[in-house]
Amino acid sequence: MRQRKLLWHIFPAFLTAILLCIAAVTWYATASIQDFFVHHVGADLTARAGLVRARVERLLADPPELRAFCLQVGRESLTRITVISPDGTVLADSSETPETMENHLQRPEIVTAFAGDTGQSLRFSKTLNEFMLYTAIPIRRAHPGGVATVEAVLRLAVPVTAIDRALAGIQVRIGIGSIVVVAIAGLLVLLLSRRISRPLEAMQHNAEDFARGDFSRKMQTSLPDSASLEVVSLAASMDRMAEMLDDRITTIETHRQQLDTVFSSMIEAVIAIDNDERVIGINAAAARLLAVDAGEAPGRLLQAVVRNIDLQVRIGRVLASGEPVEEEMIFRDREGDKLLHVRIVSLHDGRAKEGGALAVINDVTKLRRLETVRRDFVANVSHELRTPITSIRGYVETLLDGALDNREVAIPFLETVLRQSERLNAIIDDLLALSRIEQESRAGGIDLREGPLVAVLEAAVQTCRIEAEKAGVGLAVDCPAGILATMNDTLLEQAIVNLVVNAIRYSRRDDVVTISAAVRADAEGKPQVAIAVRDTGCGIAPQHLPRLFERFYRSDQARSRTEGGTGLGLAIVKHIVQAHDGTIDVRSQEGIGSEFIITLKGRMA
Repeated sequence: MRQRKLLWHIFPAFLTAILLCIAAVTWYATASIQDFFVHHVGADLTARAGLVRARVERLLADPPELRAFCLQVGRESLTRITVISPDGTVLADSSETPETMENHLQRPEIVTAFAGDTGQSLRFSKTLNEFMLYTAIPIRRAHPGGVATVEAVLRLAVPVTAIDRALAGIQVRIGIGSIVVVAIAGLLVLLLSRRISRPLEAMQHNAEDFARGDFSRKMQTSLPDSASLEVVSLAASMDRMAEMLDDRITTIETHRQQLDTVFSSMIEAVIAIDNDERVIGINAAAARLLAVDAGEAPGRLLQAVVRNIDLQVRIGRVLASGEPVEEEMIFRDREGDKLLHVRIVSLHDGRAKEGGALAVINDVTKLRRLETVRRDFVANVSHELRTPITSIRGYVETLLDGALDNREVAIPFLETVLRQSERLNAIIDDLLALSRIEQESRAGGIDLREGPLVAVLEAAVQTCRIEAEKAGVGLAVDCPAGILATMNDTLLEQAIVNLVVNAIRYSRRDDVVTISAAVRADAEGKPQVAIAVRDTGCGIAPQHLPRLFERFYRSDQARSRTEGGTGLGLAIVKHIVQAHDGTIDVRSQEGIGSEFIITLKGRMA
């Protein structure tokens, strides 16, 4: 149903009330005026009847004269005069022939007159076919003994047409006056209605602003001067309510923004689901994990967002039972298998009713891998340290048992103890170097500067030249003098030395280890420097390549230990390159050789 404005509720009601009042006044005035006229004419007729009664009484014995008198007086006074006998017969009439007229004994005014009183009646005359006002008076005859009887009735009548004409004129004037009054009253009512509704309309506009969240305008100050005390009080109450709402909305919005910030910045994947298994919210981490758009996920079914059946089943279990679930599960996506720690709890609304579920998912793949690496590292360190320590202990115990007195036996034993202690020292030095590089890299303490690369490569080759000559391996440097690299000279030289030493150890006599550098563009077209250390040695089996840069990992453990390797050289190289914000790759084929490529920021001068 279409609602009307307050104006159109007030205006018609007031106008209808005014019209009803005018109609009632008009009816009452018309009836009163009509009664006044009837009473006045009736009194006049009674007076006239009294004037002619004596003459009529004398002419009762002479009907022809009576009729003539009635005709004459009726014509002169424009009044109908009728004389009726006690049996109702008309004796004389100024308008009609008595013989043709009906018996008048039952006429109301006649009945009253024969009863001895003055009778009066306003009714329709069948004889004249119009409304007439009748007045009848008795004509008495006195008898001996003082007794008087009604001998006849004298009736005078006039048509009410004149009264009707007078009333019609009065009604016309009343009607015109009523129209003027209604017009003026209607205008006043319209103005009054507008005066009442305008403040409410102003309040409506302010309320619409409140609904849109705009509480800047005060309702009380926007009211017109015509507002009543009640409306002003209501507006003041609305303003106070708006201030409270503004404060609460601001507080809620602040809390919501804080929660959104926390929600979006969480490294854990978080998904909120309602009882209908539709997504309420999802943070960026969950969107990345599930490979969906965080903005499009809310409102969609859980099955359309989470495509992992195991996770769907666990969420459904919490929605059905309300019991929390916490466990680890395997999650498969395009990047491979991931180990997820999943905790799912029930959501509750403001009335402590269950309103869905909240899933917090933490990718613990790296954590578990780091735990594995840590365990392997501890085991490897223990193993690497135990071997030389066991060897040193065995030789020392042998010397203490008497071999120390035999110089020919003691000297080789002591040389072995020295080599093993040097190996222990090398392992400790490499561990300390690796730890220092990691700490400086995390703390941002690596000092990187742009400088000529060829000097670093030549210094590294010079450091390795003696070992290369002992192994019968040649060293060659191919680096244009104009190449500039953003680097830490000392650390980069150490990385190159580790790669070159590694290449020398796995090369055959008369092989050549080549250290080259070139400038090339990356995927974005930016220049970078590629440093390659290439050998033509035995190569590395493909199954060893993924773990080649792990600590203490050896592709050929027996040979590495024989040649004095600690198993940390390539791990140190990887961390040095990462500290330079670079990358390192390896290409190798068994029996052909290996190539280690370091990529750093750089350019051609």
